[in-house]
Amino acid sequence: MQQVQDIEIDLLLEAVFLRYGYDFRHYARASVTRRVKSFLVKSGFKKVSEMIPQLLYDELFFEKLVQDMSITVTEMFRDAEFFKVLREKVIPHLKTYPFVKIWHAGCATGEEVYSLAIVLQEEGFYDRATIFATDFNQVALDKARQGVYRLDRMKDFTANYQRSGGSRSFSEYYHARYDSVIINQSLKRNITFAHHNLVTDTVFSEMHFVLCRNVLIYFDKALQDHVLKLFHESLIHGGILALGSKESLKFSGVEKYFKDVDEKWKIFRKAG
Repeated sequence: MQQVQDIEIDLLLEAVFLRYGYDFRHYARASVTRRVKSFLVKSGFKKVSEMIPQLLYDELFFEKLVQDMSITVTEMFRDAEFFKVLREKVIPHLKTYPFVKIWHAGCATGEEVYSLAIVLQEEGFYDRATIFATDFNQVALDKARQGVYRLDRMKDFTANYQRSGGSRSFSEYYHARYDSVIINQSLKRNITFAHHNLVTDTVFSEMHFVLCRNVLIYFDKALQDHVLKLFHESLIHGGILALGSKESLKFSGVEKYFKDVDEKWKIFRKAG
């Protein structure tokens, strides 16, 4: 029975790709299976194959599936030490350029993009930077663009900010309204949010810094190699690449083109 369900999932992923151009076929199988099964329960169907006609003819149903396939769990200054390392090892390098372009791939709902903007502002460098923040999940992108978050998350965000080396009052960066907070417009002015699919879309050229943290872990080896090549081609010589702490360049086709900047936090400099 498990083999039959695996075939059904293969057919569903193929249908999604052929109909909508979204390619989940090379996502890590365990993650895909878990998310498809979760969506199956929510949808009210009994078998995965029963969802396929609905997906083909109902775009709203497809969009709901995309939401379930997208990973949007994040927070401001997640892995606070990573942002501290950015201040100490990456920003000084970026400051050697008169102007920098940054690509934040897989930005989800935007918390980490605004965290980066805060770091750049505190380091006196934000006016010389442009951030391109991308994701394939349009709903998440819209939320990121709005910059509205729950007030009850600010305590944790503030603690993360302080551990990351922030020295100001974190409340300077947002204003509260009822049970929500809105990120200050000054932090949004140099950020462009855009739809981009790492699986099917092309490079962002001449980037000085590319961040893509905790995304590759959901891809299989072939797709990881494809995306890492995309990042390599997007970066200028000497550009910086930051991955998630559980991700790596080891055994990839681009490993030889990068040097370690920080081994623990998987930050690399393009040297070839």
